[in-house]
Amino acid sequence: MQDKIKHIIDSCFENLVNWREHIHANPELSFQEYKTSEFVASKLDEMNIPYQQGIVKTGIVALINGRNPEKQCIALRADLDALPIVEENEAPYKSKIDGVMHACGHDVHTTCLLGAAKVLNELRDEFEGTVKLIFQPGEEKLPGGASLLIEAGVLENPKVDKIVALHVYPAMEVGKVGFKEGQYMASCDELYLNVEGKGGHAALPDQYHNPVLLIAELLPALQSYVESLAVDEKFVLAFGKLYADGATNVIPTTAHAEGTLRTMNEKWRLSIHQKMQAFVNSFLEENNAKGVLEIRKGYPFLNNDEALTRTCKKAAQDYLGTPNVEDMGIRMTAEDFSFYSQEVPACFFRLGVRNQEKGIIHGVHTSQFDIDKQALKYGAGLMAYLALKALD
Repeated sequence: MQDKIKHIIDSCFENLVNWREHIHANPELSFQEYKTSEFVASKLDEMNIPYQQGIVKTGIVALINGRNPEKQCIALRADLDALPIVEENEAPYKSKIDGVMHACGHDVHTTCLLGAAKVLNELRDEFEGTVKLIFQPGEEKLPGGASLLIEAGVLENPKVDKIVALHVYPAMEVGKVGFKEGQYMASCDELYLNVEGKGGHAALPDQYHNPVLLIAELLPALQSYVESLAVDEKFVLAFGKLYADGATNVIPTTAHAEGTLRTMNEKWRLSIHQKMQAFVNSFLEENNAKGVLEIRKGYPFLNNDEALTRTCKKAAQDYLGTPNVEDMGIRMTAEDFSFYSQEVPACFFRLGVRNQEKGIIHGVHTSQFDIDKQALKYGAGLMAYLALKALD
């Protein structure tokens, strides 16, 4: 079976490269992936794979039925959206859309799933069960396309028993993959803090109540408070944006901060939301100020089912060779694939795309991110093989 998969992948590798470069050159932001969706649909048409289009506007779900299709169903998922980043690469496939770039590798994910679809469709008489292909919009933007697709019934009809997805990993050399059983990635919430004082002329301090000083005192106090409550919890609390619309001699009325909260414990996460808001309210009251901490609940933590991930890791060792399969540690980054992992047994693994000799070394969410195109071969082939092994 491995030989058959690798033969099919080798025969269509040029297509995979072309598909990825086309998607990369024509990126679309979250929930706006109309042309990307049409492109995916056109390739499924060429493969004669039936699909439903327009789920949450741009999502696509396709089915590949093997023998005895009702036996079980495994889903494979890829995300479609790009990021609001100006690309600085000078490759022929550089983004044609100003300020939009596939800087997180979703063009790679989509291409790998199309490649896996080609393999599985050609081998559909050699496995039992159904493979559901999920091409998902909006991974990069709350509330996350995964949550919306689940609400739309993507895990039903047929009911999904297991789900697998991959993500590019620029820190890992091409030809390698990585797995982590159990908890793998953090939940992610967005924080919006607004502090209201009293504005005025900077030369008249008795006539204003400076919100800039208030928020500058509040942020480290909040950090220390959360740390005091997280003795045994792994978490990140960070504010990356701070602004107030004043001037050298103008004290503004309000100051704002935006940040993120990430945890690995859903119960503690809900508890700390309430305690953070109570702390902020108390601080503002004590300092004769007004304001609010808005917490926009994002993605839950991502849990890799231990049995499924163990099966996938062993299959990857068979397919790529044991030295090319690595163990991953817990990451405080977030992914909306976590919504699926809260519903059905899931495996989310990493695909190496780095090539030091070629200068392909830049991380995701950067303007120079790129991949070694050989990663498409490993990603597509391995996804297909993992689906087959999971259906055994």
